[in-house]
Amino acid sequence: MSKLWQDKDTGEQNEAAKKMEAFTVGNDYILDQVLVPYDIAASKVHAEALQDAGVLTADELQKLIDGLKEIESTWKKGEFEIRVEDEDMHTAIEKTLTDKLGDLGKKIHTGRSRNDQVLTALRLYEKEKLYEILKKLKQTASALLDFADENKTLPMPGFTHTRKAMLSSVALWAGGFAEMMIMQLEAASGTKVLINRSPLGSAAGFGTTFPINREMEAEKLGFGMPMACATTAQLSRGWVELQLVQFMHGISSILNRFASDVILFTGEAYPFFDLDSAVCTGSSIMPQKKNPDLAELLRGRHAEIGGHAATLQMLTANLGSGYHRDLQLTKEPVIKSFENLSEMLGAALLLIEHIRPNKTNLEQACTSELFAAEAANKLVKEEGISFREAYHRLKQNPELVSEISLDELMNEFTHLGSPGNPGIAELKAQLKNYQSFV
Repeated sequence: MSKLWQDKDTGEQNEAAKKMEAFTVGNDYILDQVLVPYDIAASKVHAEALQDAGVLTADELQKLIDGLKEIESTWKKGEFEIRVEDEDMHTAIEKTLTDKLGDLGKKIHTGRSRNDQVLTALRLYEKEKLYEILKKLKQTASALLDFADENKTLPMPGFTHTRKAMLSSVALWAGGFAEMMIMQLEAASGTKVLINRSPLGSAAGFGTTFPINREMEAEKLGFGMPMACATTAQLSRGWVELQLVQFMHGISSILNRFASDVILFTGEAYPFFDLDSAVCTGSSIMPQKKNPDLAELLRGRHAEIGGHAATLQMLTANLGSGYHRDLQLTKEPVIKSFENLSEMLGAALLLIEHIRPNKTNLEQACTSELFAAEAANKLVKEEGISFREAYHRLKQNPELVSEISLDELMNEFTHLGSPGNPGIAELKAQLKNYQSFV
């Protein structure tokens, strides 16, 4: 079969044509394998719209639907092939339909372009994968809150400038990361709006003279609405994907900082937590080593998602309206980001399940210098002096700090978000409220 844009089969390619094909197709024919079921779903709905518009008979529609279902079944078995000469899944699917149904198979492309085809499949993929990511994000936040709840009375040093600063707690440490995840769940509503408009029926970006019911197509595919202007479809391609990947980069940044803390606080310098051997590796030369490779790679994967965001940012710069072949390259960063982040969230859950606080080390690490600010606060309360005066008195007489005990100080922290009242119950309630959201 000739390519969709050729008027006839040109037969054998010359060397230049083969090199041209290899460069322009790239790895699209491989990437498209994950998008096949979404393209088939859109093709089914488009076929129904064509029948509604009088292009297909009821019998032709049924034959096309049956053919598409057969292709989907083949794909589920891992047997659907997209060859480099097909360029993409659209050609491979149409070719398979044509081989089975003859000229009827070619009718599936009536009133549409590969431009709205790929964008519709990609947006359907994005909607489903975002749902999965948010579900995993919620699970990770929940695991952190459970961890915090189990250890809510354990004190822990708090750090600024990577130096001991003030008293904190294990629950406050874990709860902070969990709350960041909850905030990211809230922020997802804006991202969902961006991917919830259907581009199907926009064709090459300028519509079509066939009376396609785009509202019906959008509704059947689960979109909130169709894009009103056909030109929006190509203008949004890459622009939406950039914001989607940037949203995922926000999630990976939380995981990155969590992993950094796990690495630091399970090492010899700050042995606050014990990391199970199941999530560590050994050394080929040093038999004593217990390396936090899982946490290190979790930290490092954040850079990959940042790279995908940077790629999209540069790809979409300086493009005029309408379609450009550059936009083909926006597909891979999105797919890779989803795959990467899904694995990162799984790795974070593993870490949470296999890390345990070392109570003795934590308590011993809460040395008196952590109480300096609260010792100054005590002077303010007892003597009615200004905090600044109390601050200077403590600086000149540091021995006054030793008069405060750890247990006494933990009991004095009563306000929300403090070591003695880390707000875990409130965060659990917030997370529960988002159950329907994900």
